[in-house]
Order: sequence, then C-alpha cells, then structure tokens
Amino acid sequence: MNRLRGVSLSLIALLLALGGCATRPINPPIPEATPNTGYTFQTRQKHSKSQDALVILAFSGGGTRAAAFSYGVLEFLRRTEVTTASGQKARLLDAVDVITGVSGGSFTALAYGLYGEKLFEDYEQRFLKRNVQGEIIKRTFNPGNWGHLSSTGWGRSELAADLYDEILFNGATYGDLNRGTGPMILVSTTDIASGGRVVFNQDIFNLFCSNLDSVRLARAAAASSAVPVVLSPVTINNYGGTCNYSAPGWVKLFTQSPNPPRPAARAVRELKGVEPYTDSVRNPYIHLVDGGVADNVGMRGVLDALQFLEALHGAGVPTPLDRVKRIVVLVVNSLSSPAIDWNKSESPPGTVDILLKAAGTPIDHYSYEAVELLKDISARWEGLREVRRMAGCSTNPGSPICTAVRVPQAEIYAIDVSFAALPDAKERAFLNEQPTTFVLPDEAVDRLRAAAGAIILASPEFQRLTKDAGVTVIPAPLP
Repeated sequence: MNRLRGVSLSLIALLLALGGCATRPINPPIPEATPNTGYTFQTRQKHSKSQDALVILAFSGGGTRAAAFSYGVLEFLRRTEVTTASGQKARLLDAVDVITGVSGGSFTALAYGLYGEKLFEDYEQRFLKRNVQGEIIKRTFNPGNWGHLSSTGWGRSELAADLYDEILFNGATYGDLNRGTGPMILVSTTDIASGGRVVFNQDIFNLFCSNLDSVRLARAAAASSAVPVVLSPVTINNYGGTCNYSAPGWVKLFTQSPNPPRPAARAVRELKGVEPYTDSVRNPYIHLVDGGVADNVGMRGVLDALQFLEALHGAGVPTPLDRVKRIVVLVVNSLSSPAIDWNKSESPPGTVDILLKAAGTPIDHYSYEAVELLKDISARWEGLREVRRMAGCSTNPGSPICTAVRVPQAEIYAIDVSFAALPDAKERAFLNEQPTTFVLPDEAVDRLRAAAGAIILASPEFQRLTKDAGVTVIPAPLP
C-alpha cells in the first residue's frame, strides 16, 4: 500500500511538474510595419455598407448581462426592416459598420464578427445560457491545472481563454476575422501599467511590431474581460522599435505640434500615451486587464475619432469620413444600478462592499459622461453648421467667417440604449438587479434581450434618425 501511495504521489508530482512547463501563447513579431494592411479600419472600408452613413454599435462591459443585452440589440436590428420612400427594403443590421466591445460586450461583438448570421443559431446555448463562471471556477480548482496556473505568464485568464475557445470561438484568430465581410470589431482592454486603452487592431499591433492575424479571438476576449484580482492579466510581447514603424502623417500633426488643433487636444493624450510601446527595450511586455477599467462603454475611441475628425476638418486636412452625412452611434450600456440601503443602517458596509463600490463608482460615472460627451459633440457641430448657414456659406464659401468656421457635414445621432431609458419601470428595476457575473438565469437573459429592442424603438433619437432618413420602420415581433 505504501508503494502504491508513493507511486501515486510521484505521478501527481510528475503531472504538476509537466503542467508547470505550460507557457502562454506568444504573439509573433513582424519584420516590417506596413501601413494599411491587416485588420484595420482602412482595410475594412471595402466592406462599408454605405458611402454616406457610418453606423457604430458600442457594447459595454457587464458580464453575461452585457453579452445578452448587446445580443438583444443585434437581434432587434436583424429582425427590423426599414422601407424607403421608393419602396426599397433593408435590414437595420446590414447597415452596421463598426462594433466596439468591452468585457462582456466583447464576446457578442467578436462572435458576431466571426460567425455573422450563424451566431443567431446557437449563441444562447453556447454562451449566454451557460454557467461560464462556474466552469472557470471548476477548472481553477482542478488539480490538473495547478501546474499550469503556477507557471510564469499563464494565469486564470489563459485558462479562461482556453474555455472560451472550446465553447465559442473554436480556435479562430484575427486572421479569420479579417477574411470575413462583417463589420469592423474593435475590442478594448486596459494596460494595467499605464491605465491606457489598448484596442485589438493591426494599427496598434504595428506599434508592438507584432502580427495580429495569429492572435486568438478567445485571448482578446479574455483580456477584455480580465477583471483585476479576480482574473489574471493577459500578457503580450512587445517588439516595438524593431520594424521601422512610423506614425501616420495625421498623427504627427497632433503629437509633434506644441499647440495641437482644437478640440482634439484631450484626445492627443491617448496618442502620446502609446509612444512608450515603440521602445521594447524598456517595455518588453504589456499586461492587459478588463477594458472597463479605462472605458466601460467602449466610447473613448469613438469620441477621440470624432474630435480628430473635427480638428482635421478645421485644419483643411481630408479624411476618409468627409463623405459621411450621418454618424449613428448606438451606445449599448448595460450598466446596472441595484438599490443600496446602506444609509438605513447605523452599521457601515463591509470591506468587500466598500471596495466593490469604490472600484465601480468611477467607472459608472464615466459611462454616463461618455454618452453626454457624444451629445455635446453633436450639439457643437450643429451649432457651427447654424453659424455657417446664417453666414450664407453655401453661396459664399470664401467669406472670412466661412473660412474660419469649418465643421464636418455629418449629422450625429446618439442613441442611448440603457436600462434607464426603458419605459417600463418594473422591468427597469428587474434588469438593474442583475449582477455582473458570467452566469444568469435563463429568464434574465431573455428579458435582457427583449428590453434592447423596446428601448431602441422608444428612443427619440432613433425616431429622429428614421424621420431624417425618410424611412418607415417595420419591426418584426419577437420569435
């Protein structure tokens, strides 16, 4: 018996030792950074649905709550048609050009970008109505994984990424995503060292002198949802400075000018924040955590892009978006606001509750501010256009005021898709009580999906869009 026990212990030790040899996936280097290649906004323009409109969906973080809510938006857009004055019909979903995803929202964004129409066949069973959180915990406490978890660079998020591959992504990479014809998918994470956003696209990976095509979608989703402390950071290699990378000319206009064109001065901070990545000697590794730490609604990149567009237009620099007449942004914000009764008790809340509230409150406030900033940009552009109209710039573009006041022609439609916009107070209260976890009851998933369509249909901004576009909405009933 002692010999058998010794053999068993030796076998366990051997398995743990072998497991300890596990290494994280390494993103490969590129010898030369080639602009306008790979998975970038520029290269995806060939799949643009319209020459005069840009439609963006911004999927927030929030675990399965966010994944289900954003999926409900896709379902609504898929089953909803519009009819033009000439009688032509089109699905709203087919007009989407870009989807940004953060944390829980990144799963829906990436899965739709990968599978397209096939997503609607089994996404519920494969992910939304699955106890993903329980499976991660089970694998974490499986002795067979302890050796892996103790190895350098391979933590709980790598274990989670492997699970996401098994149940959802099937080993697909950004190369697979790039070969598709769907909308541009921009998944955000946070560099825990700098606090800045890192977006998975080849433009950013050119800074790292690395090839994005070989990066697994499951790993991007794991990085975007790697809640600090609960899950480990996802580490990627940085080879910056080894591939002759040179920033685009428009970037230099902002980063090398002592007085960057307004109103993009705030967005310039984002551009300068990535400059350290070009020095891999000092920064050989980048550790990524939940994208919600830097931007929980996936709106920072959209806001920066609009500010740059306005500044470049004012400076007379042409951009790919000069042709766009309408910019439609559906801010799909699954932020929940559960009732808190701390002030009713003499005893203060516990340490864990305080830590969670302290971490979440700034994120919640920024989520609100991001939507309001988008509305502010829209109002400012409309105000500048009104100045030009009063000055008669359409007939006298060379007048001093018309030369000084320049503004993009695009009208911005900021459609707020959040629980707060839900007309039904009872349903709003129910959704606000759903936790930020990767497991929810089936009923909660279904009610989140249904709520998304109801909110969009009731949105005054959505109604303004359809009126201005001269289309009639034909919503189909829920299946």
